[in-house]
Amino acid sequence: MKLHTLQPAEGSTKNRKRIGRGPGSGRGGTSTRGHKGAKSRSGYKTKLGFEGGQMPLQRRVPKFGFKSFNRVEFKPVNLDTLQNLAATYNLETIDLDAFVSHGIASKNDKIKILGGGELSSKVAVTAHNFSASAIAAIEKAGGSVNKI
Repeated sequence: MKLHTLQPAEGSTKNRKRIGRGPGSGRGGTSTRGHKGAKSRSGYKTKLGFEGGQMPLQRRVPKFGFKSFNRVEFKPVNLDTLQNLAATYNLETIDLDAFVSHGIASKNDKIKILGGGELSSKVAVTAHNFSASAIAAIEKAGGSVNKI
């Protein structure tokens, strides 16, 4: 081992700009911040959406529509998904735990069963809400509906 063959250990050094380390570094003086102005000074922060005094985008764009604070967001599940679950896992009752464990919904989702697809298995379904066509299809197949 000789002094001219020494190297730092793998991963021990970082490839980043070293600013403010004197004029010889090429990044001294203003330390890449430029001359004068708020951005060159310490403690500079800008408000979110600030565009230098120009009218910000969120104030230029016209507002329209209405979004209710009381809206309940449901995770939609179609009948063909229920059929697939019942056939694949031999389920006779499909409840929230079944939806969560098979990756169809997360534990905080509210589930609404919709009438898309066909259901031929006799299944007892438990969910937060059902469409009229889904209730009719489930009961026609001999299953039952349970609202939470």
